[in-house]
Amino acid sequence: MRRAAKPRGGCRTRSGMTVWAMALAIAALSIGAFAPCFAAQAQTNKAPAETRAPITILISIDGFRADYLDRGVTPNLSALAAGGVHAAMRPSFPSKTFPNHWTLVTGLRPDRTGIVANTMEDAARPKDLFTMESDDPFWWNAAEPLWVTAEKAGIRSATLFWPGSNVAWGGTRAADWPHEIIGGTRPEDWQQYNMAITNTQRVNGVLDWARRPAAIRPKFVTLYFDTIDTAGHSYGPDDPRTTQAVAEIDATIGQLAKGLKDMNQPANLVIVADHGMATVSKARTIALDQIANPADYRVVEASTFASLVPVPGHEAALARALLKPHDHLSCWRKADIPARFHYGTNPRIPPWLCLAETGWLVVKTAAAKVDDNGNHGYDPMAPEMAALFIANGPAIKPAGTLPGFDNVDIAPLLRDLIGLPPGSGLDGDDAPFRDVLVK
Repeated sequence: MRRAAKPRGGCRTRSGMTVWAMALAIAALSIGAFAPCFAAQAQTNKAPAETRAPITILISIDGFRADYLDRGVTPNLSALAAGGVHAAMRPSFPSKTFPNHWTLVTGLRPDRTGIVANTMEDAARPKDLFTMESDDPFWWNAAEPLWVTAEKAGIRSATLFWPGSNVAWGGTRAADWPHEIIGGTRPEDWQQYNMAITNTQRVNGVLDWARRPAAIRPKFVTLYFDTIDTAGHSYGPDDPRTTQAVAEIDATIGQLAKGLKDMNQPANLVIVADHGMATVSKARTIALDQIANPADYRVVEASTFASLVPVPGHEAALARALLKPHDHLSCWRKADIPARFHYGTNPRIPPWLCLAETGWLVVKTAAAKVDDNGNHGYDPMAPEMAALFIANGPAIKPAGTLPGFDNVDIAPLLRDLIGLPPGSGLDGDDAPFRDVLVK
C-alpha cells in the first residue's frame, strides 16, 4: 500500500494538528489575552477631537419681511430666534436690494456708500449705467465692505453670494477690452452669483468651507438666498406660495445648522433681510406722463419711487408739475428730501425724487405693464418694509426680542463677532447688542 504524502502545511502532532496550526492557535490565545491592553493603547493613541474656533456666518434672506416669522412655518428660524435674539430691523432708504446689502456690510447709509439705487448714473461716466450686474469697482469703491477690512486684518473671509462680493474692491477696470481689473481686494474665497445654484448647493458650499483645516477655514462667511424675494414679487407677500417659500428657506437654514452641529463647528449666525415686501397691483399706479410733460424730464428709475433728471432748459416747468399735490405720491428736489431718509447729498442721486405711498407704484406711462404683485423701496418706517434680524451662537446671549434698530448697526455687530476693532466714522454702532454679547 502506498503511504500517504505529508501535508505541505508541516508535520502533524499526535492530536492530528499541524505544528503551524498549533502555533497559530497559541498566538490567537495570546492576542486575545492582551486584546484589552491593545484596545486601551489604541484609545490612548487616538488623536483628540479638534477644538474648532467659532466662525461667523452672515446670511441674507432677501425680501424676508419681519412678520413672516409669525406664520408658523419657520421652526428652525424660530428656534434660533428663541435661543438668541431677534428684532424687526429698519432698512435704509431706498429699501432696495443693492443699496441695503452694501449698507449691511459697510455700516454706511446708501447716501455715503455710492450704491444709492439698483439703477443709477454718474456724471463721471456719462455713457455708463449701473445695474445689478455691474462689477466695475468704480461704482463700489466709496465704501469698504467688511470682507475687505477682514482680509486686510488677516481674517480669512468667504462669500457665497452677496451683492458686490465679486468686485475687486479698490481696483480699477481698464477702459479697453478685455477690461482687465487692476488691483483691488476680494474675499479669499468667493462665488459669482448664479440664480440656478440651488439653496442646498449654497449651504453645502458653506459647509465645505467649514470642513477645511483650520489654516484655510474662513472665519467670516456670507450666504445669500433670493427665493423669498422672488416669490414676494411674483405672488405678493400674502400669497400661500410666498409662505411656502418661507418654509422652504427655513428648512434650508435647518440643513445649515445641522451640518455645522454634525462637524462640531460652533458658529455665530447673523440672519438678516435687506427689506420687507408690500402688496402692489396694476390698479394702484401713478403714471409720470400724467403729472408732468415727458418732454421736461428723463427717468433714471421708476417703481416704488421715481428718480428724474430735468431736460436742460425745462427745469422750471418740471418743478411746477412735480411740486403740485399728487394723490399717493410725494415729490422733492434732491436738497429737500426729508432728513429722516438720510438721502440726498450723493452726486449719483438725481435732481428729483418722487416716492409713492406704500402699496402704490410709479410707472413711466399710463400704458405701462405691471407684472409684480409685491414690491419694496418705500419709506423704511412702513411696517411692510421691516426686515428680519436673528442672531444666535456662542457669542450671543439668549435675550429674546430686541427693540427695532437701523440696519447700519449690523456691520458694527459683525466687527465685534469676528474680532475687528470698532469702525471709524460709521453711521451705526453696536449699541443695540452690547447687553446681549458674551464678554
